[in-house]
Amino acid sequence: MGSSTNEFDVIVIGGGIMGSATAYQTAKRGCRTLLLEQFDLLHHLGSSHGESRTIRATYPEDYYTDMVLESSKLWREAEAEAGYRVYTSTPHLDMGPANDVSLQAVIAICLKNSFSVQVLNQRAVADRFSGRLSIPKDWIAVYTEFGGIIKPTKAVSMFQALAFQRGAVLKDNMEVKDIKTDEVRGGIVVYTAMGDKFWGRKCVVTAGAWTKKLVYSITGHELPIQPLETAVWYWRIKEGHKEKYAIGGDFLTFASYGQPCIYGTPSLEFPGLIKIAVHGGCLCDPDKRPWLPGRDLDSLKEWIEGRFLGLLDCSTPASTQSCMYSMTPDENFVLDFLGREFKEDVVIGGGFSGHGFMMSPVIGRILADLALTGSADGVELKHFRIGRFDENPKGNVKEFADQVGFIESPN
Repeated sequence: MGSSTNEFDVIVIGGGIMGSATAYQTAKRGCRTLLLEQFDLLHHLGSSHGESRTIRATYPEDYYTDMVLESSKLWREAEAEAGYRVYTSTPHLDMGPANDVSLQAVIAICLKNSFSVQVLNQRAVADRFSGRLSIPKDWIAVYTEFGGIIKPTKAVSMFQALAFQRGAVLKDNMEVKDIKTDEVRGGIVVYTAMGDKFWGRKCVVTAGAWTKKLVYSITGHELPIQPLETAVWYWRIKEGHKEKYAIGGDFLTFASYGQPCIYGTPSLEFPGLIKIAVHGGCLCDPDKRPWLPGRDLDSLKEWIEGRFLGLLDCSTPASTQSCMYSMTPDENFVLDFLGREFKEDVVIGGGFSGHGFMMSPVIGRILADLALTGSADGVELKHFRIGRFDENPKGNVKEFADQVGFIESPN
């Protein structure tokens, strides 16, 4: 390559939360690490920006529980190293029809893993939340002390700063156009749109909504990872009730099962506003997004009115933001080697399907493990292999419905 400044042990492509957490992990282990981002660092064009993400351990799939719990520990370790907080703990509440298969699976998995939860009926919810929250008579709620809110942009910045402190090189506005094997030295060569070349012993691709395009341009193989644009809405709390839903009290993060699948957080980001949004959106091209696709909010407004007892102004959202998911058919991640001519020299982390951010510290650890040792402890990687889609185009077989809802694109 002609210059040791262009040679690295690990090259990470994509500077969102997953790439930044991975670069932190590899740099922490003494590897010369390069993190490449196609846009500005901390941009708002992908999936790692915004005001908040939730963290929860109540999953209908049992292989996520340990990953979330390890991530919680790793969040705290990174915060201690950085000297500031990005993660605020709260309780968490899942709710939905008592016969909802996914919600019943959540309860079963929690019991299987000895994870402490309380199952509440309508009266118990009314008693616990004192007129702030209500569920229908035929619903139940699952309460746990383990929940929380993560500040996403601040978290990405934290991992990038920690990686930099450990010697990582961070370069933005570096769009990767190709990755090739080095037939002479071994390893791989990364080529950018600006004509730069970087050599690496290993490479990790964490390109978010652009993963499918990048992998196809490199290999001609199409990964089943589909970008989806989603909207996040904030609703105004009526006068006299703002403190009831504020962070720092006893209000909590929450999710509602069924269609639409709805999630929200206590009032934190904007004074007097509370985040309540639908877990879904419309499929998109990440380079040709509609930017805040139109959506019928009637069902969400009806849900808010019923659950929050008229204490929120649900006539129209007070604020709206846009984000992207990277969906797989089974809503499970892709954590695997790219294979083919790259064998185990290129690792893929993608398809986080709208629920990966909370697990980014452990995902960074897993991707670093795969790149550096060829294996990863503490996780059943069979659930995240690319090859599962060869065996079944829908991926992992589940007994419950998908959580993410899809709407027609306006384009």
